[in-house]
Amino acid sequence: MNRKYELVYIASPDATDDQVTELHTQVEAIVQRLGGKIDKTENWGRRRLAYEIGRHKEGTYVLEVIDGTGELMKEIDRRLKVTDLVIRHLVVRVDEVQEVIDRTRGKRTEVSRRRRVARGLPPDRQPGEGQRGEPDDDRDDRFDLGEDMR
Repeated sequence: MNRKYELVYIASPDATDDQVTELHTQVEAIVQRLGGKIDKTENWGRRRLAYEIGRHKEGTYVLEVIDGTGELMKEIDRRLKVTDLVIRHLVVRVDEVQEVIDRTRGKRTEVSRRRRVARGLPPDRQPGEGQRGEPDDDRDDRFDLGEDMR
């Protein structure tokens, strides 16, 4: 089953732009070989590290958003561990976080709809409602953890 992952790696400051591009090409080849897909690649450029890693104080940051399996990510992790060019990398599964966000948003919407109906209003906000100093209906229950939210 394919999931969405974010891979961030920091290339050594000694690495040239060509070497960073070659590293991306290697990751891309692994992804294609194992049936995944790279959704997005961002080269954040050379930045100062939060703390010194080895003898390095700077590094080139690269973000890859990958759609693939756990086996694919294990292979990429294994390859990046043995590459001297990469001084640090991190793989995070992001689809699970999106599911939690969607579930929470759904609960909030349902609670808001029930409250609006109880006040004699239509369940969904109407165009122009909540403007010109009126309280925002969807936000008035942000910190209320009543029986419905537990």
